[in-house]
Amino acid sequence: MISAIYSGRVLHSRSRPVRHSLHYRMLNLLLDIDELPSLSARLRLFGHNRRAVFSFHDRDHGDGSARPLAAQLRAALADAGIAADGPIQVLCMPRLLGMVFNPLTVYFCNSRDGRLAAILYEVNNTFGQRHSYLMPVDQPDARPILQACDKHFYVSPFMDMDLQYRFRVMPPSDSLSVTIDVSDPTGPLLHAAFAATRAELTDAALLRAFLAHPLLALRVFGGIHWEALKLWRKGMKLRPRPTPPAAPISFGTQGDLR
Repeated sequence: MISAIYSGRVLHSRSRPVRHSLHYRMLNLLLDIDELPSLSARLRLFGHNRRAVFSFHDRDHGDGSARPLAAQLRAALADAGIAADGPIQVLCMPRLLGMVFNPLTVYFCNSRDGRLAAILYEVNNTFGQRHSYLMPVDQPDARPILQACDKHFYVSPFMDMDLQYRFRVMPPSDSLSVTIDVSDPTGPLLHAAFAATRAELTDAALLRAFLAHPLLALRVFGGIHWEALKLWRKGMKLRPRPTPPAAPISFGTQGDLR
């Protein structure tokens, strides 16, 4: 069973024009798309497209439609010319008691031989909008995986649009990490990271996770607004929100970005 629980910590650190940092505990599930039906049947506390204490609903991701998420992902990979016709794992917060808000969902897309072929980063903002960045993995054995793309989607009301994202990813094993460094033409602005360790996905582990994170979605969504208020009080100015990109997916590259 590839699917697992990853518990760890999130860190955000802004360096300018004002300094601001935060860190908090975080729970994510790594779910193999092909294992979802068996997980839903085997576990009492987890459901796929049904009510449960923890659940994963396809419509919370992708284009939000009833079309199976796996079909959406494979179509996007094919449209990009990426040969990733193997297993796909999704790293995200699950619904907890029916509630969820995922600022970032990460999809690990593999070729048929099991080697990592692409990573898709799905971003949600607090205005109900969603956009994804799809990048091939040209060096699947490299650790960490290094990728970059220009910003195309409005997220924080205190960040400009003329920015670049640099991703540093340690794919799932006994641990994993996803690091994002944000910079503008004059240099670094923001460092964000999630680092976590793996636990087996069982009902007992889900119960322990529920007791440790009973209000996960509310804490994340409320925390975003609380930190925004603190930034505003520090003098940060709101940036206008542009129209989201017409295309649901933007593309980036892998390279030597150290």
